Amino acid sequence: MNASPGASANPLQRPLEGIRVLDLTVALAGPYGALMLAGLGAEVIHVESPGGGDIARTNPPFVSRRGINFGGAMAEDEISVTIVNRGRNKKSVTLDLKSPKGRELYFRLVQECDVVLENMSEGATTRLGIDYARTAEVNPRIVYGSISSFGEPSVVPGLKGMDILVQAACGLMEVTGFADGPPTRIGIPIADLVTPLYAVNGILAALIQRGRTGRGQHVQVSMLDCMASLLAEEHFDLFAQAGVPRRSGNSHDRLVPFGVYPCTDGHVAIVAFRPEWIRPLVEAIGRPELLDDPRFASRGPRMAHAAAFNGYIEAWTRVRSTAEVVTELLEKRQVPATRVRAPAEVLSDPQLIARGAVTVLEHPMMGDQRTSGIGNPIRFSDAHAQFDVPAQTLGAANADVYGGLLQLPEAEIAALRAQGVI
Repeated sequence: MNASPGASANPLQRPLEGIRVLDLTVALAGPYGALMLAGLGAEVIHVESPGGGDIARTNPPFVSRRGINFGGAMAEDEISVTIVNRGRNKKSVTLDLKSPKGRELYFRLVQECDVVLENMSEGATTRLGIDYARTAEVNPRIVYGSISSFGEPSVVPGLKGMDILVQAACGLMEVTGFADGPPTRIGIPIADLVTPLYAVNGILAALIQRGRTGRGQHVQVSMLDCMASLLAEEHFDLFAQAGVPRRSGNSHDRLVPFGVYPCTDGHVAIVAFRPEWIRPLVEAIGRPELLDDPRFASRGPRMAHAAAFNGYIEAWTRVRSTAEVVTELLEKRQVPATRVRAPAEVLSDPQLIARGAVTVLEHPMMGDQRTSGIGNPIRFSDAHAQFDVPAQTLGAANADVYGGLLQLPEAEIAALRAQGVI
């Protein structure tokens, strides 16, 4: 696959057109950040190890024209769905950063780039000799983005940066789940997905500042820091002093009613803590007298008696379908309520697909196979920003980058390939 990332039939300019990113990332957090930059129009050169590439290339399931392979080893005509998703709009080059010649090529690439993005393990860039200090010596204008798990130096030395470990260490799991149940993992790799968004924000801010000063800088984020900053929004320290339970399941007991309630065919989410919502709610469930009860007449007492109040709502929803509940509350009475949808339903929603929040993944190696992919939910009035160029196979852009960008002769590229440098 040799399509040039950035090539698109859309005539609108891309917001980051003209910005070149050297992407040294692997796995999820780093590649997701690079994907965001690529979708915004940056030229992203993804540096991968010769012979193997990003470890995500070996993530099952694999897909080919023959179908989906969930269990066996990846065949030559197969590609990981992970790469089909995260590799879009990127140029794949191979480069051995452990070799002297590889580092030499790295610094030549740095001279041609605006941004470096890496998420290597602690100390790895220093050992390789490609850390920010040495990179900035070669190109003082470089914006060097680093994504770590627990900061550098790590506050948890030796612990690998898996999303579930970050969720545990940052306190997020302890406030997720039901009060009488165990700490619960968020259903998606939230630390891996949110942290690179902070990294991209920092990189864009540094690029704007560079436009004023002419100097680049080091932008650092860690998954632990980013998740802890989100946790701080809820003021759990103060609530703990007041004896508020850490976990409240599917309800938000400081905003009663605010929760998820069972129906005959699924669940609905209802929010009705404001006066203009709660009165029509209690009328809908046939209990208007609840607002004359001092336990439920205002938000403070309702918080203390949340379980009892939610019990009245649940008794009403439990014998009705989700459609009946939504019709009665939202359509007839303007009380916020919606059915809880399954992921497959959301990912096939034609409106979300039309708006670009979700995309349909296509790749030459997939044949007629189709699946949902990450879309760019940011919409511009006068720019195009979407992941619309298929992922490249490993090293597909070697000739383009080394021969075109760095102007290396074909004989030298062939020698580098023979030596295992690329």
